[in-house]
Amino acid sequence: MVDSNPIRPLLAVIPARGGSKGLPRKNVLPFMGHPLIAHSIMLARMCPEIDRLVVSTDSDQITAVARHYRCDVIVRPPELAQDTSPMWPVLQHAMREVEKQDEKQYGSLMLLDPTSPSRLPEDVSGFVNELTDKPDADGIVCVSQPEFNPFWHCVTEKDGWMADLIPGADSFTRRQELPTTYRINGMLYLWRRSHVLQASNWRQGRLLKYEVPEHRTIHIDDVYEMRKAELLVKNGLIEFPWLGVSL
Repeated sequence: MVDSNPIRPLLAVIPARGGSKGLPRKNVLPFMGHPLIAHSIMLARMCPEIDRLVVSTDSDQITAVARHYRCDVIVRPPELAQDTSPMWPVLQHAMREVEKQDEKQYGSLMLLDPTSPSRLPEDVSGFVNELTDKPDADGIVCVSQPEFNPFWHCVTEKDGWMADLIPGADSFTRRQELPTTYRINGMLYLWRRSHVLQASNWRQGRLLKYEVPEHRTIHIDDVYEMRKAELLVKNGLIEFPWLGVSL
């Protein structure tokens, strides 16, 4: 099948708001010898599939760090930089602004969340290849199998009593019978241009999943998560191949 909606050229966007409640200034805090956001920039530099890379931010400090690492910046308007601002309009704004500046259209947009810096160049390649091979797909999302299965372990409260989060979970009597479940881990997202500019929510449409091992995922939103991630990298349990490489 010929892909009439190619994903190249590919625009990668690193969204980095200046405000952060859980870990103030987290995007520019030192992490493994570099500001946290720099790891996503350095990863992108190792990926020939990425044709254009920008940081979307409202922060002068983040702008300075991005430019130090030779990354262009899209200034995010104040209405898209609030605590309650959803991510999807931020990405839509970035794509429109970059296309206006470059006077060209991009085939797709890849989201690189700076707080989930453990994706690898081969993950980016896998994303591009899988979405290219499925012309009828709108995007692809990185997932992993959590350490617990939510069918058995996730509950809620109903009328003051514990209740299964997933209806029908009590019908399973053996762990081996449980359906395989995945969680969206935040490492990578890739959507075709038409989906980015037309959909009102990124979860709409036909999305593929790309699985990585759960032990390779990290998300940094507080001091504990940052220190834990540092230990994992220092002990070789998570690989950062761009460290020590001149990019």
